[in-house]
Amino acid sequence: MSLRTATLTDQVASQLAAEIARGTYAVGAKLPAGKDLASLYGVSAAVIREATERLRAQGLVRSRQGSGCMVLARTGAAGFQVSAEADRAQLAHVYELRMELEGGAAALAARRRTPADLAAMQLALEGLRGCLDDPDPDAAVEYDVAFHGAVAAATHNPSYQRLLQYLNLQLRHAVRTARQNSLRHAGLPSRVQQEHVALFDAIARGDADGARGAATAHLRGAAGRLELGLPPIDSPSSSEYGYAP
Repeated sequence: MSLRTATLTDQVASQLAAEIARGTYAVGAKLPAGKDLASLYGVSAAVIREATERLRAQGLVRSRQGSGCMVLARTGAAGFQVSAEADRAQLAHVYELRMELEGGAAALAARRRTPADLAAMQLALEGLRGCLDDPDPDAAVEYDVAFHGAVAAATHNPSYQRLLQYLNLQLRHAVRTARQNSLRHAGLPSRVQQEHVALFDAIARGDADGARGAATAHLRGAAGRLELGLPPIDSPSSSEYGYAP
């Protein structure tokens, strides 16, 4: 896992949250533009994007494309959170949760998807296809998150959308790490893309069971690429988990 990136994101998010709490950025005011924040903190635009998304997940800011980030509250909402510095054991737990949640979301999406939903998924897949040979893992992360977000949106269930969006944003660094690993192995990016396509195809043809299975298989594959040590699906005992950090 890219600890340096995760640490930078944590540092910037914590500093921005502190500035908001002190009133430097008042409720109702906008944060400085991303490029200005990147210059201020001496980090990349990707780190700023992840830090502000962390703040959004905490309920501190609201972001809209083209409008920047507006401060919503001085203190974040308490509740379910995923640590950005999760070790393999914690990530394994989260991936198990994601397999159940996203499997269910995929099944709902297969029943409820609209032409607009399918178009959004296709757009993300096209972006991912264009990044297959890009040596920069960051190039595909946005499209990867967008694809999973489009599947969640196709459920037309706001609760699914909000929870899955939160999990995907918090685990963005894990997605990057998985893609870094994929780039080291010839043909692996194409196989990962095939997993996405299989999920899309099942949703497009309205196959709820197939979509559930494709989503679960994709996330289990992602967990394997992160070496999280998830047990086999038919394992009867949690004592068999290989959670070595």
